[in-house]
Formats: sequence, structure tokens, C-alpha cells
Amino acid sequence: MLAAPCYLLSDTHLGVGPSSTERELVAFLRSLPGRASSLLINGDLFDFWFEWKTVVPRAHFRTLAALADLRDAGIQVVLIAGNHDCWGGDFLTSEVGLKYHVGMWEGSLAGWQAQVEHGDGLRPREDRKYRMLRSVLRHPASVKAFRWLHPDWGTRLARRSSHSSRTHRPWGDAGEGLRDLAHERLKADEDLELLVFGHSHAAVLERAAGGIYANAGSWLSEPTFMCITPDLIELRRWDGSAEGCCLHALDRGAEKPLSHT
Repeated sequence: MLAAPCYLLSDTHLGVGPSSTERELVAFLRSLPGRASSLLINGDLFDFWFEWKTVVPRAHFRTLAALADLRDAGIQVVLIAGNHDCWGGDFLTSEVGLKYHVGMWEGSLAGWQAQVEHGDGLRPREDRKYRMLRSVLRHPASVKAFRWLHPDWGTRLARRSSHSSRTHRPWGDAGEGLRDLAHERLKADEDLELLVFGHSHAAVLERAAGGIYANAGSWLSEPTFMCITPDLIELRRWDGSAEGCCLHALDRGAEKPLSHT
């Protein structure tokens, strides 16, 4: 269960954007105590993350420290593994204190019966080749072999592969593939109230088949996030405050989006 208010963001891809991207993210995280009860990061917080036995990437110390401070402040923090940071481990859970989750997360999200998944590999036809590659990259034997590389070499190799992934843009359908899948899932499960994807970098908040489909978009492209309470889901843009600028909102019982000025 993730307590309300729950703040949600995805696809920050720390390591490839300008330094201002991480500065804004750290400022956002520092603004949450006193406002948030939980934080859900739906994948690709890092453009590359891997934990060797005694070494972790050093570049994002400020973000990791801010996340650890949130946990010390009593705020739940869950990181869903994305396709760029699916090799998390003991450092994130034991040292930083967050919950690291691989695959679909299901449960009560701020009072909504929800499913949350990053979204990579879910499109049945378009992602077929990627699913084959993913099974190889995440195989324990592959992870063990990669761990034998020197961290500098391994990081350089991974960043080159990560750049190719972003350039190829396998999700370059503006999010329509995941949107169609979300509508199908919501239609098939009447008890599902909220379905959340990331990965597509396309922000969405809409009603579908009696439920709600939400995607927080990409903080790398535009610092958007969501604030979820038992009665309201808001898509906001960071403007220096956790209140942010409300771009769109849906009420649990309303038939139409709420208007904002």
C-alpha cells in the first residue's frame, strides 16, 4: 500500500540531460516532506544503474542522498525498475532505504486499486525483438559476466548502448501503443481503478473503460509529475514548488476533467 498523498514521476534518465535536470529533481524531492506520504518513481530514474559488489555509480550522489532523507522523514519511496535501471540491488534498498520493485506493482495507491508498470516490452508486436534482448540482458549469467568488467569500462559500454536505445526510440509512437494496452486492461478488469505506465515519455491522464489511465511523462523532457489522493489525481508541472502548475485533473466521481485556471 502506498499512502496518500502519493507523488509519482518517471523517466528522469539522470546522466544524459543537462545538470539542471538533476538540480530540479533534487529540489522537488527536498520539497516533499510535509506534503507527501509516499513517492513512486516509475522507472528510468537513471539512464544507467548497476551495482558492483563494492562500487556504485557516483554521478548522482545528491539524488540518492535526497531519497535517503525522504525515507528518514518517514516517506515511503518505491522505485519500479525501468529498462535503463533494471539492475538495482542491495545499495538502493539497504543504504538508500527505498523499495526496489521489478515488474508490475499492484495494490492500493493512495486509496485507488492500481497497477503500475514501467511499460517496456509490453506492446505485443512492436516490442517482440526487445523482449528477446531483455531476457538476455537480465539473465543472471549476463549480470554476473558484466560484474566482472571494470566499473569504468562497464559504465562506458552501458552508456553507449543506452544512447543507441534512446536514438532508436522503440516507443516512438507518441505513447499510443501503451495507451491502447491500458484501455484493454482497464476494460478487462472492472475492479482496476487506476493503471499507470511510464516509458513512452508522453504524459497522459484520462478516463478509460470505467477506470483511469495515467502516465506522468518524462521529467527529462519536461518536469511533470502526478499527485494522487483518494479523491483526485492531478498532472502537475514542477515550477519550484511541490504544488506545481496543475495541467490536468480527474476526480474519482466526476464525469469530466476538472477545470483549472
